[in-house]
Amino acid sequence: MSVQITVRLPDELAAYVDELVRAGNGPRAAIVCDALSLYQQHRRAEEDARILEESGDYDDFDDLVKFAALDA
Repeated sequence: MSVQITVRLPDELAAYVDELVRAGNGPRAAIVCDALSLYQQHRRAEEDARILEESGDYDDFDDLVKFAALDA
């Protein structure tokens, strides 16, 4: 399900979106959805980082760091 909304963008952002459309990155709506999804993901990551910083509990990440290490 989707909801149609009207959004006013500054001229420079609208021009950038149109540039992305011309470059084949999809229609305006898809570009705006992608941008908002990335923003949502970024905000959630910031909140997770804040919670982790406040708790100070980093032990759960030891195995993940070993697994993701490039020299492993």
